[in-house]
Amino acid sequence: MEDSEGEEGEETEAEWLLPGPSSGLQRDPPGAVEGVSRYHGQTVPKGNAWKRIIVHLDLDCFYAQVEMICNPELRSKPLGVQQKYLVVTCNYEARNLGVKKLMGVKEAKEKCPDLILVNGEDLTKYREFSYRVTELLKTFTPLVERLGFDENFVDITELVERRLTEWKKASLPNISVSGHVYNNQTVDFHDPMHRSLAMGSQIAEEMRGAMCSRLGLTGCAGVATNKVLSKLVSGTFKPNQQTILLPENRQNLMASLNHLRKIPGIGFKTAKRLLNLGLCTVQDLQDCSVEILEKELGIPAAHLIQKLSWGEDHSPVIPSGAPQSLSDEDSFKKCSSEPEVKKKIEELLTNLLDRLYKDGRKAHTIRLTIRQYSATNKWFNRESRQCPVPSHLVKRIGSGPTSFVQGVYSILFESVVTFFKLQQSFSHNRRQKLRKYKDGTSRGRQ
Repeated sequence: MEDSEGEEGEETEAEWLLPGPSSGLQRDPPGAVEGVSRYHGQTVPKGNAWKRIIVHLDLDCFYAQVEMICNPELRSKPLGVQQKYLVVTCNYEARNLGVKKLMGVKEAKEKCPDLILVNGEDLTKYREFSYRVTELLKTFTPLVERLGFDENFVDITELVERRLTEWKKASLPNISVSGHVYNNQTVDFHDPMHRSLAMGSQIAEEMRGAMCSRLGLTGCAGVATNKVLSKLVSGTFKPNQQTILLPENRQNLMASLNHLRKIPGIGFKTAKRLLNLGLCTVQDLQDCSVEILEKELGIPAAHLIQKLSWGEDHSPVIPSGAPQSLSDEDSFKKCSSEPEVKKKIEELLTNLLDRLYKDGRKAHTIRLTIRQYSATNKWFNRESRQCPVPSHLVKRIGSGPTSFVQGVYSILFESVVTFFKLQQSFSHNRRQKLRKYKDGTSRGRQ
């Protein structure tokens, strides 16, 4: 129902945690790994794994905030952002009156008759604000990694070190902590890591202040020694607050999770497989023999997931560049005729090709994902097919996206849709993805 980078929706295994062919995640010791790391084909500076300072920034009710910025009259009123029959997110005024994320519209209106609903199916303005946030964070450090529309990881290790060096040279007063300390633990400013995290909290506050003053957006932040811990601790105090996690409290944070799916990187399918092994809690996963996990999940995933249960995560913050694919999707009732399918595909293509036209690059592959109708398996009966976009159509993108729709639809239907054997039943979910970009500017952008 939302864009692949959307704010809400079912959590899946985090791609930034999955072991790549050269990541070495299953072999890294929990101590220092100095020098330069190769991760998913990219070179990323990497110091001692336990000496990093990572900030996780999570924007508050992002879609609702954007709507209130675009229409200030909505401020201080209960507001929900609607997609189809769901309130995908809402502001805190609405939450205080009983409205929750992903609540049905009917139930939400029953909870809060004064709820104002705005249509959030067009993600354009959310996407634009999201990229503005990322670009703003890059003014602090280039090591910024996007996670969806409303989250970013920032590696501020080098920035913290520079600030601490300046602090020592200037003989400034003791560093203070901005925001909260998880579990109210006392900060020992004689401890180098505690000092670094305290300095990191000040930088995180500066980032949040810049987002608020320049973009009008508020958000929460977590400051810790890796990505998983910073993400987990960022939600301790909401909204518009921040928390640091001292290393001594790592296990307390992990033990506080009430479900395995609360661990970033463990999605629905993995949690189900772990449950089949009798593993229900974080403690169960920590105590489980790694050999048992290897048999069920394979060696790389087994080692990775067990390390995550201890709050260990050596994955680097990988700077986000231009997306390597653009996609759009929608959910709707069952389609059972070719005209219905054509109408839905063309609706998605129009929006997707408009984004591609504005992007300026040219797509050479298109993929269609559908969900075949099934009364017993509504969510996981998905299939994908892809095909190349003919060169004569690639060139036509310069004349504008509208003239491109019919040609792409014909290719999709002839080269892809027939493989799904849709003469029996058409899917009720379709998704197009244009990918394999090549750098270049279309004629319309020159």
